[in-house]
Amino acid sequence: MTGPSPQTHHVGITVSDLESTLSFYRDVLGFDVVDRFSVAGKALSEGIGVENASGTFVHLESGGVRLELVRFEPEANESRESALNRPGTTHVALAVDDLESFYATLPDDVETISEPRTTESGTTILFVRDPEDNLVELLES
Repeated sequence: MTGPSPQTHHVGITVSDLESTLSFYRDVLGFDVVDRFSVAGKALSEGIGVENASGTFVHLESGGVRLELVRFEPEANESRESALNRPGTTHVALAVDDLESFYATLPDDVETISEPRTTESGTTILFVRDPEDNLVELLES
């Protein structure tokens, strides 16, 4: 490849309930809110390929990662199955120092796939779901 390489700017998650999802990432996972804004108009609609689109965005940061939560109008009616072994499934991965302690502090209403497990590679992992059913991996290596 010639020329400068792209640099990571953010990881984005489209949500239906922005406030509930924001609370999860801010209050449960400890992200800091760094920006909140709305965008509408022809350029957005053309850029995302959705007629008459508008979006409300929240940018959060933790450990040098910027996470973008966005709620779009109009909202698509399509649903997707989110299983880790399904091609196209995505997840956000976050590192913690002590996964067992972190797990012990999770609110009871946070859905987990299992308790923390140490894989053959020596990495301890825990998958949880945010309020929109998106997968979040927490890991300690």
